[in-house]
Amino acid sequence: MEINADFSQRVLLRTNEMEWAPSPQPGVRRRMLDRIGDEVARATTIVEFAPKSAFDAHTHGGGEEFLVLDGVFSDEHGDFPAGSYVRNPPTSKHTPSSAPGCVILVKLHQFDPADRTHVRIDTKKQAPTPHAERPGVSIQPLFADGREEVRIETWAPNAEIRLEAAGGLEAFLLSGAMTEGGETLGPRDWLRSPSGAPFIARAGSDGATLWVKTGHLAETL
Repeated sequence: MEINADFSQRVLLRTNEMEWAPSPQPGVRRRMLDRIGDEVARATTIVEFAPKSAFDAHTHGGGEEFLVLDGVFSDEHGDFPAGSYVRNPPTSKHTPSSAPGCVILVKLHQFDPADRTHVRIDTKKQAPTPHAERPGVSIQPLFADGREEVRIETWAPNAEIRLEAAGGLEAFLLSGAMTEGGETLGPRDWLRSPSGAPFIARAGSDGATLWVKTGHLAETL
C-alpha cells in the first residue's frame, strides 16, 4: 500500500474531513496520512482507540513516536493524557490500551535504526520559551538529533513565519489557524512540505499552535 508516498511533493490534508478506516484490532480505527507498506509500514496516521480498547503486545522494530490529541493513552510505562509526546525507539515493546478512549497522531518506522532514546513529555506541564531569533514564536522542544528536530511552536497572532527547512517540514495544527502556500489551515490539518521547499506562513488573528518536525524528509529523496 502506498499513500502520499512521493516525498518530493507538498501534501495538505484536512484530517477532520477524512473517513475513518478500521484497523485489524477491534475498537481501533485510523486515518492514514502517508504510508509505504501494509500492516508493517512506514506510516503517519491518526489513530482512535474506543473506550476500553487495546492492542496486543508488540515490538516496534522501526520505532514509534506519537502525540496524544484527546483522551488518555496507556501502556506498561504509564498513562499519557492529551498533550503527551512519546518516542519508543527501535526494539522497544509495549501493550497499548485506553480506558476512556483516545486519539493520537503516530509515526512508525521512521527512526534511525541505532536510536535507543525513550522520550516521554507532558507538554501541558512545559511552558513555551520565546525564540531568540524568531519574533512572535515560542518553542517547546521535544526531541532533536543529527537528522531531525521535533517541537511544538506557538505563533503570536498574525506573526509572519519563515523557515529554512532544508530537510523538509511536517506540521500538524493543534489550535488556531495559519496560511501557507495560499491555503488556510485549521485545527488538525496536516501539512508535509518537501526537502528544499521554502516555508512561508502567517498565523491567524488568534495565533496558532502546531506540532512541527523538520529535517527528517531529506533521506526520503
